[in-house]
Amino acid sequence: MTRRDRLMATLRGEAVDRPPFNFYEIMGLENTSSQDPFNIFSHPSWKPLLDLAREKTDRLLLHPLPFKRRDGASKAWKPMPELEGQTERSLNAQGSDVATLTLRAGGRSLTQRTRRDRDVNTVWVTEHLLKDVDDFRAWLTLPEDCFDAEVDRECVLQAERRLGDSGLVLLDTPDPLCLVAPLFEMGTYTVIALTEPELFGQALEKMARSLYPKVAAAAEALPGRPWRIYGPEYAAPPYLPPRLYDEYVVRYVKPMVEVIQRYGGFARIHSHGKLNAILDKLCSTGCTGLDPIEPPPQGDVELAYVRERYGAQLALFGNLEIADIENLPTPLFREKVLRALREGTRGPGRGFVLQPSAAPYGRVLAPLTLRNYEAMTECAEGFAG
Repeated sequence: MTRRDRLMATLRGEAVDRPPFNFYEIMGLENTSSQDPFNIFSHPSWKPLLDLAREKTDRLLLHPLPFKRRDGASKAWKPMPELEGQTERSLNAQGSDVATLTLRAGGRSLTQRTRRDRDVNTVWVTEHLLKDVDDFRAWLTLPEDCFDAEVDRECVLQAERRLGDSGLVLLDTPDPLCLVAPLFEMGTYTVIALTEPELFGQALEKMARSLYPKVAAAAEALPGRPWRIYGPEYAAPPYLPPRLYDEYVVRYVKPMVEVIQRYGGFARIHSHGKLNAILDKLCSTGCTGLDPIEPPPQGDVELAYVRERYGAQLALFGNLEIADIENLPTPLFREKVLRALREGTRGPGRGFVLQPSAAPYGRVLAPLTLRNYEAMTECAEGFAG
């Protein structure tokens, strides 16, 4: 089977020659030649891993919803279209890129600050836009997104041609909750989500009105593709009690799943951490995939349990922790890989894709990390069930 065929068969619940595997965000498509000081992949320690990902893995390339203006000019859809105030950028004494966003809403001045370090491939939010309920009410007065655009099919088709038979493009979208929760510091978010459910519901409705037409347009223009919906973990324990999951997740994600699957797509939910108390609710969205199913202690369910109880509905992805890839001695890590492969494929079920919960983000890739990725590859390619 080609790598693409193997992934498609897994999504459909059909037989495969071996379980697919990938390195999650690591595709082998990363730019290693750019001398941008914030490009960690230019360090030579990354080359063997990127080569391995490109040549061996069953690649699922995350791709944001592709849109362009109706006049033909390309314009990526911003997940938070309201955040279009004045942004100032500067380098601090350590050479980090600091961005300060300021916008006016409801008679208040709202400020968000982020920092990107040269040796770490992530953006840290050092000051969140919304600090309290008054900021939240002010933000709710901002005009709703009226972005007049059309789906840029060619953007996705080009990505698919670039992948060829090595994998699939995975359309990637937040849910309404993920467009609201990160506006707050995590502790503030949980308090407001618990104590101001009516206000929080207004915010989710606002985001849903902006998001749903984009999801529907992309699903119709790009039928039959796999999707990843991220954000439901914000309403999972320990952040919020399970009683709120229906109101904050199922109510808004179910329509997304339905429209994706109306056009032959495969809707996968991304949810880190604890799953046990919300798995039935998550499945009630009608989704057909779940990742990353973190093993204890990061999660609270074993992969074998999820396979037995929910494998008929869900293609399962994950079960390897990035912390184990970076820290476990290779013989011990190999045992974890083989256990995941056994539990993910045992008995009837839709299918299983072996992958980590995240990817390394430091400039220098440690030799142990590379060895463990190599061990993962060897185990997956040699797995006979």
